Amino acid sequence: MVLNCLMIVEQDQTECQSGTIKKENIMSRGMYTVPKAYNEPVKEYRPGSPERRELKITLEKMRSTLTDVPMRIGGDEVRTDDKREIRPPHDLKHLLGHYYMGDGAHVHQAINAALAARAGWQALEWDHRASVFLKAADLISGPYRAKINAATMLCQSKNLYQAEIDAACEMADFFRFNVQFMEEIYRQQPVSAPGVWNRVEYRPLEGFVYAITPFNFTSIAANLPAAPALMGNVVVWKPAETQIYSAGVIMEIFREAGLPEGVINMIMVPGPVGGKIMSTHPDFVGVHFTGSTEVFRKIWKAIGENVMLHNTYPKIVGETGGKDFVMVHPSARAKQVSTALSRGAFEYQGQKCSAASRAYIPESMWPEIRSLVVNDLKTFKIGGPEDFSNFFNAVIDEAAFDKIASYIGHAKNDPSCEIVYGGSYDKSKGYFIDPTVILTTDPMYKSMQEEIFGPVLTVYLYPDDKYEETLELVDKTSPYALTGAVFAQDRKAVDLALKKLINSAGNFYINDKPTGAVVGQQPFGGARASGTNDKSGSHLNLLRWISPRTIKENFNPPTDYRYPFLEEE
Repeated sequence: MVLNCLMIVEQDQTECQSGTIKKENIMSRGMYTVPKAYNEPVKEYRPGSPERRELKITLEKMRSTLTDVPMRIGGDEVRTDDKREIRPPHDLKHLLGHYYMGDGAHVHQAINAALAARAGWQALEWDHRASVFLKAADLISGPYRAKINAATMLCQSKNLYQAEIDAACEMADFFRFNVQFMEEIYRQQPVSAPGVWNRVEYRPLEGFVYAITPFNFTSIAANLPAAPALMGNVVVWKPAETQIYSAGVIMEIFREAGLPEGVINMIMVPGPVGGKIMSTHPDFVGVHFTGSTEVFRKIWKAIGENVMLHNTYPKIVGETGGKDFVMVHPSARAKQVSTALSRGAFEYQGQKCSAASRAYIPESMWPEIRSLVVNDLKTFKIGGPEDFSNFFNAVIDEAAFDKIASYIGHAKNDPSCEIVYGGSYDKSKGYFIDPTVILTTDPMYKSMQEEIFGPVLTVYLYPDDKYEETLELVDKTSPYALTGAVFAQDRKAVDLALKKLINSAGNFYINDKPTGAVVGQQPFGGARASGTNDKSGSHLNLLRWISPRTIKENFNPPTDYRYPFLEEE
């Protein structure tokens, strides 16, 4: 993959951040090839390993240090009188630090800082942008690895392994693969007829992008502002309040990687405040969103109602909720299914948009699968992630705790449901909810249809000879279409599931759990109520952050309007 990168500066002086640099007709040319992207290896953190020792030391240091996380607007650290606490969801008595809530004035300040940085950022050739994010990837996988993992463990209550695959590995993967995808996009050029040179210029968008990011994946929180920025855009970033602790570390990494001030601006404001200003600003050109379906629909509506105010039609890119299924055929292997359910439904307390939350199991297989899953859940050790032996930690905050508990309480009082395992919860020390399995006789029961975003799996049993009918049930039960899985040894059963469920999941898994998409391997996203399916972790997402310009150059322009067909016989 080779690109022609041409940078010409033919002025006596050019301005830079450090001052005025004298230049005289400087021209630099190069045929640049980016380093080949690769997936960052996941460290094992075995007892006695150096990475385990380093992480323990970092956790202890960060727990004992009060961290101050300001907004980052342009080159400024911005603090307000509205100072708020950061506490671990699993240890509510412990204070990690503070952040500062802003208001509409700070949104405008961030937009102005972004627009001021726009010309300079877009004037840089693509290789400089690539270098910033390649360096960021190496910082994440190297000197910042323990810090970003520890921050994610402490403020988002992720166990060691979940933090490693997210905060360290996936974030580095996003940055490295996005650079490679950017090069591949730029390489796509049209054909040229004799006497003509056609080319396509992949321009950044003409304004600012607004990034709204979730609490549950540190890597997504970094990628949503970074992907548009890599393509030459400037960004205003609003992280989730429950993720601000690790968001502050992300901003440290961006700065150390050499990202110019103002290209990505981090603000902490109430969602409706930022949303209203975003949707009515003339220079707003796109939103990059991961969060709830309800919020995304409100954003879409606000943009539509104000579209006449914008200088261009905004790009709307969003990944929202899921009600992800596991469909089991009678030919499946029970132990494979049970492991997929134990991991897919309950890793990170089910707080993944891809988490298995409904399962369809043949009646004949249920006794064995039930026994295997229950035996797994009994071995889950529950507590804070600082204890590396804990597989299961706390849910993110009190609002999530209360919502999840209400679903469990409803099932306990519904005659169509049985609590197979779990059902207990306690928020006296932290927001702990036991992994819970509900068995229902109603395939349209609310926990089969509605996203819970917590450690609750609902199971429906179907007659072994009703596989095809049950596939149709899977497709029509929920409005979401994010992830799903089928388990079967019978290849015809797999083929039938792929056809019947063609629109039911943007990421479909065969004999695997429906979680754990890897950048560069399984581009992630879904449709229906699950989002715009623009596939983060692929070139498809980056295409949304450019505005192509076609250029045709004629080397021998015509000098007579007459065409040959006009000639007389």
